[in-house]
Amino acid sequence: MSDAPSLLIDPARVNALLEGDEVGGRFEIVAVAECSSTNLVLMERAEDAPSGTVLVADRQTAGRGSRGRTWVASPEASLTFSVLWAFPGGLERLSGLSLAVGVAVVRALARCGVGGVMLKWPNDILYGEAKLGGILIELKAGGGSARAVVGIGLNLRLPENIGESGIAALPPTALARIVAAPPDRNVLLARLLAELARVFERFAADGFAGLREAWHACHAWQGRPVRLLRDGRVEREGICAGADADGALLVRTADGLERCLSGDVSLRSS
Repeated sequence: MSDAPSLLIDPARVNALLEGDEVGGRFEIVAVAECSSTNLVLMERAEDAPSGTVLVADRQTAGRGSRGRTWVASPEASLTFSVLWAFPGGLERLSGLSLAVGVAVVRALARCGVGGVMLKWPNDILYGEAKLGGILIELKAGGGSARAVVGIGLNLRLPENIGESGIAALPPTALARIVAAPPDRNVLLARLLAELARVFERFAADGFAGLREAWHACHAWQGRPVRLLRDGRVEREGICAGADADGALLVRTADGLERCLSGDVSLRSS
């Protein structure tokens, strides 16, 4: 365990802010100084923990980003947390959830005075051409519902080590580079949870189709030339046409409009 001072989230303060946002009572917030990975811990508890359980950690020692990359979190530099949420129906109804979560993140940051944040399919949070954060979703079925563990990591300041940046597709950025004073972590978490609750409710009713236009409005590469890479090799090239109603990436190539759902494919600007 680390000997560094804790900057723990205050669940009572966050809950008070959520009451003022009219979404109080939907979340059970647990704050810890350190854990391996908030997603990993919640996945282990997914069958028993109530929907709305939130785990936020000062530090993650085995945090994970996209395609298994390491995400090392420290309290002065980041906000990292996971939310467990139960959705009616099977796992097939959760297609496009990571995109919907991105909409909630953009809305929450805008409410905190951080405008201009954009999204990259399927789970990157961008500012300009740099990565501000990411989303990692893991799923578990059972009991007539699908349970999603939604992990979100945001850079508040750029730490000395944010993971294997040498192989990352995009350079990192942080809220401190965008606004003079990054929002307080408690306020930021409360705004994120409030917007997540609203998006989860809409998603449960309408799927990603109900949030598709909102996602297109903050899609960084809408209408831009892109390349689809698999294992480092260019697989397809074309114009990014956004996302389909189920969250599939749409690329207009020489052969027509093509869909991509594979998380193994990496999207790059041409």
